Amino acid sequence: MPGHPLESAYEHSELPPLSYDREQIVHELKCWPQFFEAIAKGQKRHDVRRADDRDFRVGDRLRLREFDPQSQCYTGREQTVRVTYITSAKQPCALSECALNPDFCILSIAPVAPT
Repeated sequence: MPGHPLESAYEHSELPPLSYDREQIVHELKCWPQFFEAIAKGQKRHDVRRADDRDFRVGDRLRLREFDPQSQCYTGREQTVRVTYITSAKQPCALSECALNPDFCILSIAPVAPT
């Protein structure tokens, strides 16, 4: 997809090329209350997730469902965020190639306005 806005950020880097081989998808994920609230308030703009059980891509959306680990129940609150960047052992920046466990990734996220 030439001309994609993210291409310029990758143009002169050693990162693997952006992949356009699938449509953006919505991942439905549990989110513990303290993290859910910090994301909702705009204080937390990243999320650490397992990278070995999902195919996260820039542009995907995360449907975060607040989940109380003590009661083992969903609270009913939800919010949607968009993945804006992924840092992982496969797509490193700075020390991440050495510092991040290859089973995990750091997703940079931005809020998505409700529709």
